[in-house]
Amino acid sequence: MGKWERRWRGRGGARSRRFVRLLPAAMILVGVVFDYFTPPAFTAVPMFAAAPLIAAPFFGLGTTLRIGFAGVVAIAGMRLYTGDLPGVVPFIEMLTVVTVAVQAGVINRVVRRGSDQLASARIIAETAMRAVLPEPPERIGGLQVAARYEAAQADEFVGGDLYAAADTPYGMRLVLGDVRGKGLEAVAAVAVVIGAFREAAEQEKSLEGVAQRLERALAREAVRRNNLDAAEGFVTAVLAEILPGARYVRTVNRGHPDPLLLHGDGAVEALTPSEPALPLGMDLGVRPDRSDEWELPTGGTLLFYTDGLSEARDAEGVFYDPAERLRGRLFPGPEELLSALTDDVRLHTGGESTDDLALLAVARPAKGQPDRRRTVKIVKREDHPA
Repeated sequence: MGKWERRWRGRGGARSRRFVRLLPAAMILVGVVFDYFTPPAFTAVPMFAAAPLIAAPFFGLGTTLRIGFAGVVAIAGMRLYTGDLPGVVPFIEMLTVVTVAVQAGVINRVVRRGSDQLASARIIAETAMRAVLPEPPERIGGLQVAARYEAAQADEFVGGDLYAAADTPYGMRLVLGDVRGKGLEAVAAVAVVIGAFREAAEQEKSLEGVAQRLERALAREAVRRNNLDAAEGFVTAVLAEILPGARYVRTVNRGHPDPLLLHGDGAVEALTPSEPALPLGMDLGVRPDRSDEWELPTGGTLLFYTDGLSEARDAEGVFYDPAERLRGRLFPGPEELLSALTDDVRLHTGGESTDDLALLAVARPAKGQPDRRRTVKIVKREDHPA
């Protein structure tokens, strides 16, 4: 699929829907014009009959039947004008449209029932995800917090990306991760990790201890589900801890994309761990976790993200580079940062994402910083590096 085709699919979808919604009325109008300007041997009944069928999937039952009635009225009016009413042929024409309109009404009910069932399933899935991944508070310990979950499909809410942030006796602690796989099994693993994190974050004195609690929780889940291969059930994750009033953040990275530190002057720094580590849940007897410490200056913002961001591709297959895209930009707060970021990645991919995306941003406001700073909006670049 080329770049222009992908753009058309993104922007043309709304146009197509508007066109389809106008099509039934257009079919009746065209039928009237066709019947008026053609000899009596030609008939526009197929157009009048097609109008309610086209309307059935897109309108309510009342509108669908009214469109069918409009077709009958159009036939009656045309035959009255030509002097053929009453007659056998006009009666058959009108009966044909009435029969098709009734069938369209039945189709409408079947489609609506299926749509209601699908909507119910979507609501249940969304509710389940919101229960597993509740929105974090806007402020924790003087820090501004924002989170975002973007499903790969517009109507899909079940995925394997996760995040959580908690105010604990040891400061603010957070986790952001990505479970391998999708569907209900991935959601079950998300629930295990989030549940273990919330308990461990309150009890463990060190961030390394929190990571080990998550490791043990996943190991127990693998034993419970004895059909789960450890190599297939891993979770990439990054954990962070910010002590109250401290200007430092500690991180433990378990095979996850490096978080980014956005400085108040527009500089962007990747928080690459000093020692690479394997994802959680692989149970390979690796050495103990080791945390890294980074300065978090006032006015700085931490950005944690899953590979749905860094592995998003455009039409030419170029990966999205969040560090490059954010360098030199300023945002009033973490919520505005995430909004601009998700908008920009949609532009980059043409709306054709293939993976879920989770984002978590934590900002330390500077003293005297105004509530709103100038925001430089991210825009799509027309040329990409090779």
